[in-house]
Amino acid sequence: MDMPERPIDWLVAPFAPIGLEALNDKAAMLERLDNKYVVPAPALALAMSGFAQYFDVLEIGGRRAFTYDTCYFDDAGRGCYHDHHQGRRRRIKVRQRRYIDARLCYVEVKLKDRRGITVKKRLRTDYEQYGRLDAAALAHVEHSHRELYGESFGRVLQPVLEMRYRRVTLVAREGGERMTIDHGICFLRDDGRYDTDPDMFVVETKSANGNGLADAVLRALHQHPTAGCSKYCVGMGATGAVTRINRFRPALRKLGALPRAA
Repeated sequence: MDMPERPIDWLVAPFAPIGLEALNDKAAMLERLDNKYVVPAPALALAMSGFAQYFDVLEIGGRRAFTYDTCYFDDAGRGCYHDHHQGRRRRIKVRQRRYIDARLCYVEVKLKDRRGITVKKRLRTDYEQYGRLDAAALAHVEHSHRELYGESFGRVLQPVLEMRYRRVTLVAREGGERMTIDHGICFLRDDGRYDTDPDMFVVETKSANGNGLADAVLRALHQHPTAGCSKYCVGMGATGAVTRINRFRPALRKLGALPRAA
């Protein structure tokens, strides 16, 4: 998958660096409350000076922006997607994420607990296994679902959507909070490639109470969370893989990714 790299020096220059191990020690955030914002480049440029007062940037090998490939899995009836569209409390997303720069690959299961907190379970897999769930990966999905919800997952999964984007990760110096900034998001299905507006960024804040330092900086700039900004659900809508997209229409519109017929 080819994707040109957009200049991002202006995005990360003001920040002090932090390594991956130190970042995870401060804020692994496998259980957290998330807020997602779709932010235009001019507003993000203003926000970065505010973020730089409180956050450091992940840096590995001199790099501060990293390319991710993600393959999402669902059943033939797109049950995971429709659970999200209907806002069900018990819902799950299953993806395989490939960290291109680090040559790492994980199967990740994201669930919601009864408090609305996001719970993420990860399993390292072989880098060349990307796009396929082997027996160990499927067992990981089943165990994660049963552990939180007390019942079998019971769905036959297949790959339904791929995407690529570049990500900058910030972590609060005081710990307990992190955020990601994604840009250059493109979705791929068998019928082609679908790009989002290159001047729009998806900012995701992750904190214990959903009201962290980053949220305060964004609110001060009149930026507010965007409803239905799951990249999986947005991608399914943008590519026409599903027809029911009302819940995700605001995010699709902001990202310039509404399907032509919508």
